[in-house]
Amino acid sequence: MTETPHEKLARELAVPSTVMLIGGMDTGKTTLSRRIARQASAHGLVVGLVDSDVDNSTIGPPTCVGLRFIRDPAQLDEEFVADHLHFVGTTSPSRLVLQQVIASASMVDRAREGGADLVVIDTTAAVSGVAGETLKYHKMELCRPDRVVALQRGGEMEPVVGMLKRFFSADIDLVPAEPDISARSPDERAAQRSTLLRRAFHGPLETWRVRPTVFAPTLPTGLDLDRLDKMLVGVQDGAGNCLGLGRLEHDDGAVRVLTNVGEGMKGLRLGSVRLDLDNFTIKPVSLREVMFGF
Repeated sequence: MTETPHEKLARELAVPSTVMLIGGMDTGKTTLSRRIARQASAHGLVVGLVDSDVDNSTIGPPTCVGLRFIRDPAQLDEEFVADHLHFVGTTSPSRLVLQQVIASASMVDRAREGGADLVVIDTTAAVSGVAGETLKYHKMELCRPDRVVALQRGGEMEPVVGMLKRFFSADIDLVPAEPDISARSPDERAAQRSTLLRRAFHGPLETWRVRPTVFAPTLPTGLDLDRLDKMLVGVQDGAGNCLGLGRLEHDDGAVRVLTNVGEGMKGLRLGSVRLDLDNFTIKPVSLREVMFGF
C-alpha cells in the first residue's frame, strides 16, 4: 500500500524529540499526533501525548490540559484516560492565556520527567489574531519544541508561522491539512464537549463540605458565597496535581463541592465557567466579577 504524505511525515517525526502540532479547527492535529505515537511506540519509544485543546480535548476533560503515556500502539485503540491533568478553567483558547501556557509547559515537563522519549503536543485551534499568536508564541517559549508542524487548508497559517520562525530556532513544517478530516459544526463540537464533561462527572459522586480557605485564588472577605454556586473547580491534591473536576454548590450558607475525586482533596482551583449538570453545558463567567462583583 502506498504511504500517504501524512503517514510519511508521522514516520519521520517518530524519533526522540519534542513536536508541537498547530493548526486551525479540524485540520487533523489529533489524527497526526496519534499517527506519530503509533509509529514511535511500535519501535519501542515511550511517547508522552499532551493534549492542550481545552475545548474539545481527547485526553482528560475540557478545561484541562492532559498527558497520556503511550508505550504500546494498542493503547491508541482504547479510550484515553489521562495519566496527569492540569486544570485551566476555561474552554476558550482566547481566555486565560497565562494558565493555558503554564498548564501545557507543566505537562510537557511531566512527560519528560516521566521518561518519554518523544513528546507530542496537540494544541488549540487558536492560531490567528493577538490572542492566538500570543498563545502560540508563549507555548513555544516554555515548551521548547524541536520541531513544529503547522497544518493549514489555505494560507491561514503563514502569519503565525512567519512570526515563530522569526523568534525561534525550531524546525517548522508547513503542510496541508489531513484530507479526510470532516469539519464539525458548532453544535457538534458543543455536543462533544458535553459528552466529555458528563464522562468527567461519572459516578459515584460525593458531596463534600468545604471551607472558604481552600480556594485558589483566595476568596475575598465578605464574599457573597452564592456567587460560587455552579462554578467549575479543579480538585487539587496539595502536591501540584489535579485529581479531576468538581462543581460548587451553595446552600444554607455552606459551600459544598460535588466530585468523584474527593479522596486526597486538599484544595480547589476556581475556574471561569459555570456548569449545568442537567445538560452538561457551560457558561463563561468573569472570575473578577464573581469575586468582587464588577
